[in-house]
Amino acid sequence: MGRLSHQSILAAGRYKSLSLSGISPEVVKSLHRFMLRLRRCEEALAQEYHPADEMRCPVHFCIGQEAVPAALSVLLARDDYLFSHHRSHGYYLAKEAPMTAMFAELYGKATGANGGRAGSQDISYASVNFHSGAILAGATAIAVGAALSIKSRGESRVAVAGFGESATDEGIFWEAVSYAAFRKLPVVFVCENNNYSVFSPQLKRQAGDNISERVATFGMKSMPLFGNDVVLVYNALKSAIEDARAGRGPCLVEAYTYRWSGHYGPASDDLVGYRSEDEVKAWKENCPIGLLDEAMIAGGLLSEAGRAALLKEIDAEIAEAFRFAKSSPFPKAGDWEAMNYASSSPVADALLADIDMEAFDAHQAMVQAKGY
Repeated sequence: MGRLSHQSILAAGRYKSLSLSGISPEVVKSLHRFMLRLRRCEEALAQEYHPADEMRCPVHFCIGQEAVPAALSVLLARDDYLFSHHRSHGYYLAKEAPMTAMFAELYGKATGANGGRAGSQDISYASVNFHSGAILAGATAIAVGAALSIKSRGESRVAVAGFGESATDEGIFWEAVSYAAFRKLPVVFVCENNNYSVFSPQLKRQAGDNISERVATFGMKSMPLFGNDVVLVYNALKSAIEDARAGRGPCLVEAYTYRWSGHYGPASDDLVGYRSEDEVKAWKENCPIGLLDEAMIAGGLLSEAGRAALLKEIDAEIAEAFRFAKSSPFPKAGDWEAMNYASSSPVADALLADIDMEAFDAHQAMVQAKGY
């Protein structure tokens, strides 16, 4: 495709370069199962959202963007950190957090991942070190903080931040990149570049459309790639995570991909006119699951009967997640003050001594430190 951009991907037409060479059949099957499970999960949630109107939060679906979380699901250890943006479901499942708790959280139930109080955009599952958030670019800065902690402790864990290209509109992203590169922190930045910030294409927001080139100027390794080729994504993230874990510094992987659904919710927002039918159709022809299906069938790793059996198993799991969520109780009213901040701070109390203001001399002589 030459220099990657959304324009060059569309111009290239149907993608024909996905290769299973050099990757084990077990990994291929794991990637395929994860993508299929995530797609069916999102489609089922989208179908149920209206007209039932029982889910208690906004939902941002990742249909069409299954490759990145699939690769992470295979590569990350349980004690690695994964931070994500608001389009969080794929990342949540990538850390093997339970689907039942995710569904219950969307329904606002007490059995949800966060007791029904976080919803889709801010869902977390602390026991597997997964946290998402609605604050644009927040995942990048928090991941850097986690990576600094990992390095300070001499651990072999990694922190991964997943975000869209819109996060690079924020200054905190570039500060995070600069500091991570300077300190050689064990963090991997994964940009799912789907071109649109709600309705605004990247080139109407930024002078250039290749984020990886700009990140490289900070002294950080960066890799742009076609994000619907899950094997390419897996290989790139494998290299990046191994480097970070071994102390060789951070990396940015920029995966050019596309969301099929609207920015928010199950309803289409194409009536706004911000993207054409031909554009959506072209990306659907390069469906990440369809591309892998074809390669697996050609390589003897998948049959129609095998795929049907896998779908039956996944659909049964989804049906149980809906049953669990709908039959769970709503949370009881709690102490809103306690839910927002902790009044107990024993570490701070031990380190910060109280000062008797009556003993403070406001007129003491000022001493200028040398060097200023």
